[in-house]
Amino acid sequence: MAGVDSLPNPQAEWLAQSGLESRVLFPADAAYATRIDSYWCNSAKLRPSCIVQPHSAYEVSRAVTALAKTNQPFAVRAGGHTNWAGSNNIADGVTIDLGLLNSTQYDDTNQTAHLGPGGKWKDVYAELERHGRTVSGGREAEVGVGGFLLGGGNTFYTSRYGWACDNVVAYEIVLADGSIITAEAGGRHTDLFRALKGGGNNFGIVTRFTMRTIPSGPIWGGLALHPLDAVPAGVDALVDFTTNNASDPYTNMQFVVGHQPRFGGGVGITIANNMLAVEKPPLLQKSLALPEIMNNYKTTTLQEVLTYSSLPPNYYNIWFTLTIKNDASIVRKAAALHNEMAKELQAGIPDQDFTSHVSFQPVPRLFVQQSHAANSSGNVLGLEQNTYDAILIQASASVRTAELEAWARPKVCALVDEVRTFASSIEGGAVPWVYLNYAHSGQEVLQSYGPENVGRIREAALKYDPEGVFQRLCPGGFKISAVKD
Repeated sequence: MAGVDSLPNPQAEWLAQSGLESRVLFPADAAYATRIDSYWCNSAKLRPSCIVQPHSAYEVSRAVTALAKTNQPFAVRAGGHTNWAGSNNIADGVTIDLGLLNSTQYDDTNQTAHLGPGGKWKDVYAELERHGRTVSGGREAEVGVGGFLLGGGNTFYTSRYGWACDNVVAYEIVLADGSIITAEAGGRHTDLFRALKGGGNNFGIVTRFTMRTIPSGPIWGGLALHPLDAVPAGVDALVDFTTNNASDPYTNMQFVVGHQPRFGGGVGITIANNMLAVEKPPLLQKSLALPEIMNNYKTTTLQEVLTYSSLPPNYYNIWFTLTIKNDASIVRKAAALHNEMAKELQAGIPDQDFTSHVSFQPVPRLFVQQSHAANSSGNVLGLEQNTYDAILIQASASVRTAELEAWARPKVCALVDEVRTFASSIEGGAVPWVYLNYAHSGQEVLQSYGPENVGRIREAALKYDPEGVFQRLCPGGFKISAVKD
């Protein structure tokens, strides 16, 4: 590392003056290249002027204070899985990389787990399994702790324990002025505690999440592949499951229509689990009766199940999302539009090196009831507005080059817009809620939470970051300052 006087950019000088010189990586450093390459999505692999890797909340505080004092743009990276450019990285500014804040510590005295924001869920589960415990966390191995929890977090246990954020009991957070506080239910910062449950990175940098844990053990589950002509029956099974989820809150499922070369092209996929290891639970009987190409359902571990929904790294990934009423006609429309889009992608990508899908995930009213049961302080997701059981849709395409991403993005966007238009023709068909963790940067996420929750987020941001540091200098994420009154 060069001396302070010879550092290659002023941002690094200010960080060095804060005692962080040994934590800074520059573009010429091998470790810098390794960290950029470790982003899941190619779209996120921007080139910051430097990366700072704090080892503690105190060092995060030093970094934020230095950057805020000198008005330097910065990004915050936790696990590095958010896919859109600028969400967790920044060109020419400073990326605060929380990858070394990745510990998982179990506290047996109150059966809670302290999680670092840079941890990945596969590692969280592996550590907690040593104690016979687990948490309501991510459903994919490589997803990071921080971004997932701040976006709400749909889990294997949402129908039993509410959203992942509803299971957070305390947040250690570094504010823009460098102070380190704890927001928890019944504490001094209950307004911030609630706003962090779905409010994203509008307030500061969370350096530790404390979550309640639950007993771990074997689960039953896996995935089944279906021919495309089984999709209509698969849609009916999905709708039936969503309607009846309350009868078995330990069973979860999602239905996917996709173009997946590893599975031979066009295919329907059911991903389903019972978290108590009940084999072939009655709630899944319609799904289990679908025609199959293959299935790998078995009694297994959470670690193995995590791999079933994984998408490969090093693509340009396009994600859009919307929420619809639990109505088979809307789901069938979305599936048909996906298959049309997949044909366009096949025609325009000669080497066929792409994937696409629409994922349909139940969001019954049950989820709201379980959120309230798990989290008396509430969250800011705004799902109480929904008067119907709903389906969350993630529409996605993954391609190899930036040029193909620019070509395919309008097609995925158009699919979502057409589904929304069709759903709007049905009473209650278009649900306003937008899930932060699946949203494209251009979607109006915070607005979808409703005016009351927008007000809560705005008030907390103004109170805890009165100078607007995280609005002005940290452009990644969905900003409350962009929401019009």
